[in-house]
Amino acid sequence: MALLRAQRAVLYRLSSGHRGLGSEPDRGGQDVPPRVFSGIQPTGIPHLGNYLGALQRWAQLQEEYGCVLYSIVDLHSLTVPQDPAVLREGVLDMAACLLACGIHPDTSCVFQQSQVREHVELGWILGCLTSMPRLRHLPQWKVSTEVKSQIQKNEGSVGLFTYPVLQAADILLYKATHVPVGEDQVQHLELTQDAARNFNSRYGHFFPIPSAITGSSKKIRSLRDPSVKMSKSDPQKLATVRLTDSPEEIVMKFRKAVTDFTSEVTYDPQGRPGVSNLVGIHSALTGLAPEDIVRQSRGLETAQYKLAVAEVVVEKLTPVREEIQRLRGDAGYLRGVLDRGAVKARELAAPVYDDVCRLVGLR
Repeated sequence: MALLRAQRAVLYRLSSGHRGLGSEPDRGGQDVPPRVFSGIQPTGIPHLGNYLGALQRWAQLQEEYGCVLYSIVDLHSLTVPQDPAVLREGVLDMAACLLACGIHPDTSCVFQQSQVREHVELGWILGCLTSMPRLRHLPQWKVSTEVKSQIQKNEGSVGLFTYPVLQAADILLYKATHVPVGEDQVQHLELTQDAARNFNSRYGHFFPIPSAITGSSKKIRSLRDPSVKMSKSDPQKLATVRLTDSPEEIVMKFRKAVTDFTSEVTYDPQGRPGVSNLVGIHSALTGLAPEDIVRQSRGLETAQYKLAVAEVVVEKLTPVREEIQRLRGDAGYLRGVLDRGAVKARELAAPVYDDVCRLVGLR
């Protein structure tokens, strides 16, 4: 394991032209070596859908790219009211979860967004180049306003309206060439691409146009309402399987999972979304095709199959849960990881932002 991590560290330091992570980034836009950026909010423990849809893939990307940055985007979490103490703990919780899911701080740059001031500074410049009608076209604004305004008891904050511009700055600040996204984030990446093109058309070719890395994992649905995605904010406690759930909690949640009155195990996402969601989870965890799972489950009633899926989930998540618990017992280590990651991130971000300032006339 130590040798493998050492090899990963070498790969991490080496990019095209043998540049290190802290070296001056390529100024040629399209000539930037492949570089991955993604972020996750520190609002609650990730759930099974996050793990299968994003975090597993993030760990894999470390093996495929020489420079990978994963940010805990605490600034984005401020679009809705946050308890300061809870937010601070949430940052450490998320750091522990990322590391427990296979993100290696000696391979990837793991850092806290707010520790790199250039994010908001570039966000202001890009915001001045982005029209309000362009932001209004984002469907996420309409959906988010309806949901989050109920929490805020108003029509939504300015931050809630403009946070996609900050997302664009998060990505472009590192001249990222690739961004892993889910289906519901594609239009935000399109805004980032538009922001890069807009900047380049005004000031000369500078930012690469980032490409989407789309996941192949199936969308994991709520265990209590398979018509919606599994969500950290779901008020139904039985709907969401979190990475820190005990085996007993996982079994209980799957036992209570909504299916239908047909006892046979089949895969029909439109006609039988509940049991099909269970088959999808089973498939994502084992790599088996849904058709093979259905064939192997012939003769099982759905009540029995629920327990079989729960067993697979427990087996997969138990090592992750135990590692999260171990890491959360060493807050100093987690803060050190984030501090070192912020230093590396700033080494990449500062020269890019300085060039932006010169191009727009601020230097």
